[in-house]
Amino acid sequence: MVANDFSVLAEGLRKTYGDKRALDGLDLAVQRGSVHGLLGPNGAGKTTAVRILSTLIRLDGGHATVGGYDVSRDPRQVRRRIGLTGQNAAVDEIITARQNLEMFGRLFHLGAARARRRAGELLEQFSLAEAADKQPKDFSGGMRRRLDLASSMILAPEVLFLDEPTTGLDPRGRNEVWEAVRSLARGGTTVLLTTHYLDEADKLSDRIAVIDQGRTVTDDTPAGLKRAIGGDRVEVVVAEAGDIPAAVSAVARVASGGVEPETDSEELRVHAPVHDRVAALAEVARVLQETGVAVEDIGLRRPTLDEVFLKLTGGRAERAASEQSDAQEEVAV
Repeated sequence: MVANDFSVLAEGLRKTYGDKRALDGLDLAVQRGSVHGLLGPNGAGKTTAVRILSTLIRLDGGHATVGGYDVSRDPRQVRRRIGLTGQNAAVDEIITARQNLEMFGRLFHLGAARARRRAGELLEQFSLAEAADKQPKDFSGGMRRRLDLASSMILAPEVLFLDEPTTGLDPRGRNEVWEAVRSLARGGTTVLLTTHYLDEADKLSDRIAVIDQGRTVTDDTPAGLKRAIGGDRVEVVVAEAGDIPAAVSAVARVASGGVEPETDSEELRVHAPVHDRVAALAEVARVLQETGVAVEDIGLRRPTLDEVFLKLTGGRAERAASEQSDAQEEVAV
């Protein structure tokens, strides 16, 4: 591992609050110019890690560098190279979008003319030019979040920390923020993204670190994480519960390594991993047709990031997934 290839390097990070260990030896390596997802159940240590790496709190043990500078010894140098967008928007609701960005520019000592130019550049970059002279209180959630991202980019930071950037947004707002993040990565900014939305991490991240109980469980590409728990699977959904044994028998004929097919009696679903995906699907379909089993659905699928997450973090992730579902239902309502 060459240190210069990474914008963020953390080794053995530890942080304790009273008798609770928020971080317990966390390791992390974020390659320059990439989007790196940070996933974990509630209380896994994601936000604590971001706060340490952005110099908001001090670590109790371990070592971390951001942009080549030690977060403990050179916090000022680190701050010169980072942007941070927290879970709550930091923009002023009363003044206009343009005035917000110019204000942030002045706070960063750009001077009036440079702050004005930079505000104009960011309004264009984040597709907010038409709303430049409107107040954020009248913006949609996605527009407000994009303005928040723009404010964190005043100095074009090398590293941008995004902590749950789309919480509470509707699907359109989330898509707007996703495109803004992709644009930043294309421009060379390194993004460390913490999120509860697994599809968000899957779509945006070049690599994903899964953490649990303050430690890194694994770190890989989204595709690599999915491969780790198995490849292609044949899945059959039958029309009647009485047909499940026949479906199990058909799927067992093609299951990899003689693995016993898994069943879901409530959803009337039978599935198993396979090697030759097309041949396996054709064989299962043939057998089911010959035996007269009524099939509601049949197909091939690959593991989802949700399944990876649940397998790696167990029951704690199930609670997080439930909370994510509840949050999405609230947005939909």
